[in-house]
Amino acid sequence: MKTIICRCEDVTDEEILELIHNGFTTIDEIKRFLRAGMGHCQGRTCGRLIAQLISRETKKPLDKITYSKPRPPIKPVSLKTLAGKNIKK
Repeated sequence: MKTIICRCEDVTDEEILELIHNGFTTIDEIKRFLRAGMGHCQGRTCGRLIAQLISRETKKPLDKITYSKPRPPIKPVSLKTLAGKNIKK
């Protein structure tokens, strides 16, 4: 049964496991190939799940899995805020 790991980019556990079994053992490598963690939440939802899969499959302790470095914007920002306009609906 497929389980969605990254809801923003619709990436499943099967896709991630396939990459891990082919030697991709960091969150950044998986992110580059599948876009997992590049959606609206920027990996805040799926990052830990991906780390758990890597840890389980590689037998590497979870605390040794490095997370992706956040890139601006750290939190989602509306276009209205970026434009600096006070737009009312």
